Amino acid sequence: MAKKGQKKALGRGLSALLKDPENDITSAEDENANKVVGNIVELELDAIEVNPFQPRSSFSDEALDELASSIKELGVIQPITVRKLDFNKFQLVSGERRFRASKTAGLETIPAFVRIANDQETLEMALVENIQRQDLDPIEIALSYQRLIDEVQLTQESLSERVGKKRSTIANYLRLLRLDPIIQTGMRDGLLSMGHGRALVNIEDHEHQLEIYERIIKNKLSVRATEKLIQDYKEPKSESKKEDPLTLDQKRALKDIKESLGADISIRSTKKGNGKIIIPFSSEEDLKRLEHLLTKDD
Repeated sequence: MAKKGQKKALGRGLSALLKDPENDITSAEDENANKVVGNIVELELDAIEVNPFQPRSSFSDEALDELASSIKELGVIQPITVRKLDFNKFQLVSGERRFRASKTAGLETIPAFVRIANDQETLEMALVENIQRQDLDPIEIALSYQRLIDEVQLTQESLSERVGKKRSTIANYLRLLRLDPIIQTGMRDGLLSMGHGRALVNIEDHEHQLEIYERIIKNKLSVRATEKLIQDYKEPKSESKKEDPLTLDQKRALKDIKESLGADISIRSTKKGNGKIIIPFSSEEDLKRLEHLLTKDD
């Protein structure tokens, strides 16, 4: 018990130091900065403002009430993290749930780690701390990764080092942002797993993504069944089994047309003798070239 009391007294002492105008700490090089920065300090809740960089925008009222009840009984077990803005003015870096619940519980102060950081460092700390949480859905994680890349100018390699994840893992999360927004919402609501999302992202067309998404939800498809469905979609059963081998005349015609058009054409035929000629083109210019060859007068 003595140690616990000493820790609280230390926190109150550091809090008093922060309130002393003659010892205002604005940088890590200031006198007494080492006594405050990185240590647990009891701060007044009214001296702390919420973090505009907070990646999480929604909080469950029920979960906050439960946390507030726990705080009333046990206190704040894990300190929040703040950065110093001005004299006796701080901004949340992480721990907004604890901050909100402490207000609901009627607390006047809260234990906090004090940091001195600029806006970019604050954003990075908030995003990295957010990613480490266990209750994030895949889309929340993907959005946090994307913000670190876009707003903190991190590469996937440096991001991998910051969050302790393989680059391939980060890339898989980022690919989820290519899903249709409706599907992303479904993942956030828990209707689809990360595995479903990874399979669906292989379909580029959003309309087709949604068609398969609806089938997954309607039939409660597993990830494996979804992967099979998408594989069949991307590689439909070949019609070649219904096609007969080319006759000698067809082979000769195929060779002549290839040489005439300078294109890797193909012929599909059936037993009835009918079929189709497929003429691929590689660009708009190539299409115009083929058009000229096919429509020019002899």
